[in-house]
Formats: sequence, C-alpha cells, structure tokens
Amino acid sequence: MAEAYERFRPGYPAELFDLVMGYAGQPVRCALEIGAGTGKATRLFAERGVAVTATDPDQAMLTELRRHVPANVDTVRAAFEDLRPGGTYELVYAAAALHWTSPEDRWSRMAALLQPGGVFASFGGPLRLADPAVQEAVRVARAPYLRSDEVPSPDGTPPDHELQWPGTELRRSRCFADVRQSVIERRLTMSASHFVGHLSTVSAYLELSPPEREQVFSRIERVLPETVELAADITVHLARRRAVR
Repeated sequence: MAEAYERFRPGYPAELFDLVMGYAGQPVRCALEIGAGTGKATRLFAERGVAVTATDPDQAMLTELRRHVPANVDTVRAAFEDLRPGGTYELVYAAAALHWTSPEDRWSRMAALLQPGGVFASFGGPLRLADPAVQEAVRVARAPYLRSDEVPSPDGTPPDHELQWPGTELRRSRCFADVRQSVIERRLTMSASHFVGHLSTVSAYLELSPPEREQVFSRIERVLPETVELAADITVHLARRRAVR
C-alpha cells in the first residue's frame, strides 16, 4: 500500500507552502505532520527549510517516506491520539489525513502540540473527473459496489455549505481563532490506469473486499478514455492557537 500511495497520489504545489507561510506571518522553523503517509506534503515543507517531524502509525509508510525526504525530517511511528507533547511546534499540519483522527478531544490535543499563536493547517481534496460524461460512466460502473467514493464530512456539514469541515469544528473550538478557508485550483491529466491506481489508495475502495475491489476497478477502467482530465482543487483550512491565559 505504501508503494501505491507514493506512485499514484499527487504531490502538493509551492502555492500551498506560500499560503501557509503567508498566514503564519513569520518564518516557521519547526513543524509536526499528522498522518504523513509517504511524505508528499513532508517534502513541500522540508525542502524549503522547515524541520519537520513526520508522524504516521504505519511503519511501511514511514519507511517509504524516508526514501524521499531530506535530512531535516524526523519520523515518529504513532497515531495522532498516541502523540505525547514533549515539546511544541510553530506549525502542525495534516495533509488529507485529518479525517482518520478521533474527534474526542481533537482540538485540545492539537492545541497542546502548538506554541501559543502557532498555526494549524489542514489541506486536501478529492480528485474528480472533469468531464461530466466520463464522471457519469464511472458512477454507473461503480454503483453496484459504492454509491460514492468521496469521504463524507466527519461532522455532517453539507457539501454546499460555505465553510467546510474541519473549519466548522475549528470555529466552534475554544482552542483556535482566526479560522480561514481557501481553495487552490488545480487541474491534472493522467492515464486511465494511473487514475485507477489512485482509486486503489482511496478509503472507500480500501473498505471493499479484495475481490470486490478487483471487479470495480476492472469495470471503471473499461469506461475510461485513454487519458483523463481531473479537477484536483486543494481546500486549505488555517487557524491559530489562542494565547494561553
């Protein structure tokens, strides 16, 4: 699975780094990443001088991550819920991973990892087929196995709501202030087989049995053109830890 994540998941653009740093308003020297996976986001920050501590509960993911990141990255095998603050960070972020964390005490735990005034960032978004006709063909091919392959909002926020999760939770939290939501528009082109490879890393498909996954991927690939255009917008949520009183 780690090899599939590395091969099929896209990385993150420099524009994302600039957005987070612009919000921070000052240089960020140390950051903690939650659910780092194979380090797609780790590279974005570490290659620009941030000392990143990348955490993930899956050792295979961290082993793959180490093959691709610079020396200023430390790794810790741990789920978010098992992290114990031994120090605090100027930035804590999660790249398409926050929905895996437990909602219980999520924001007080997050705040405990941050320096007062430190920044929390969450970013990610689904890859959606840009052509409505291709999108519908894939929906029909997938329907016997999945009604939808997108991650539902963990707090039930409707998809057309102006503020999306986790911004909704952050705004309700007493631990964070200055909650902002931004969207980085992005378009990608990839082969049909690469797109199906990407689907093999999506949680909705991972929850199917292996025979079901094989069947649904075969059905999807048959209705895809040779190459597909994707809307791959990145939704970014930023917030600042409130000062301790």
